[in-house]
Amino acid sequence: MDRLFNFSAGPGTLPASVLEEARDEMLAYKDAGASVIEISHRSPQYTELVEQARGHFRDLLGIGDEWKILFLQGGASLQFYQTALNFLGEGQVGDYVVTGAWAKKAMAEAKLVGETNEAASSAETGHDHTPDPSTWQVSDRSAYVHITSNNTIFGTQFANDPDPGVPMICDASSDFLSRPINMDRYGLIYAGAQKNIGPAGVAVVLVRQDFLDRIPEGLPTLLDYRTHAAKLFHTPPVFAVYMVEKVLRWIKSGGDLAAMKRRNDEKAALLYDRIDATDFYRGHARTNSRSNMNVTFNLPTEELEAAFVAEAKTHGLVALKGHRSVGGIRASIYNACPREGVEALASFMADFEASNG
Repeated sequence: MDRLFNFSAGPGTLPASVLEEARDEMLAYKDAGASVIEISHRSPQYTELVEQARGHFRDLLGIGDEWKILFLQGGASLQFYQTALNFLGEGQVGDYVVTGAWAKKAMAEAKLVGETNEAASSAETGHDHTPDPSTWQVSDRSAYVHITSNNTIFGTQFANDPDPGVPMICDASSDFLSRPINMDRYGLIYAGAQKNIGPAGVAVVLVRQDFLDRIPEGLPTLLDYRTHAAKLFHTPPVFAVYMVEKVLRWIKSGGDLAAMKRRNDEKAALLYDRIDATDFYRGHARTNSRSNMNVTFNLPTEELEAAFVAEAKTHGLVALKGHRSVGGIRASIYNACPREGVEALASFMADFEASNG
């Protein structure tokens, strides 16, 4: 079967060249004489692989050894709780900027650990924007400010890295490595791999050493970040890490993160220009909060939206149905979504409006 243009919100599309390389190596990885999913996670082959992946992260983000790079299981959802468990100390407050369902879940998990504060929220307007940092009400006992950099459901994204005056924790799952990041603003960044940097099965956690030093004693071993920063404690998600290394190499082959941002800006503009051309398509997010990763919009009726999704599939454009909680259309155009696919979608949108507008 031919590959179609996949606009899935996650797991998202991966570079074809990465999939082809993995296919060719599946039976025997380098000189191991076995598949990468069969060899020991303490073998020299895997050790080299994981260090190469860490090196790619350091190169792309411009960071040094002061950042620990961890490959953990449990997805970003486990990080909702784990970050609070490690960094929300007694007498402190975890500040949360609630920009959608995932941020709300993160705050709910943190409440199981300690005191939280909703520093800002976009709920009253249907999560159609990211609150201006100048409006955030950060606690004077803040341990950190947690943000979700990109909202996959509502299609909003912080245009820049905010500076709330205290270290931030960021769920960057759906826009990680899609643009440059000011790492000085953060104490910890986590990302489920399945949007922009690999397949499902691993969450990447970057934690700064001085932030790591805040962790109290007495935490469960596997939920203590220091356990994983110190050594390879138990079997990691080998295949997922293997794929992440390949995707990172693919990103580097296209230049730096500024170059990636330019490409993502151009792809997103193709769709937003089509949305803004008439009132047939109605974007959910405010213009200054629009996501370059998840373009969300509605048509005049739910019947037209259903017809749009069905007809798009016949044109090789799949996974365009909006999240079940909000409906509408969602085109996820992560790093590996080719420009040709976005051009094809923009062209289909024009044709569909001509026939149904």
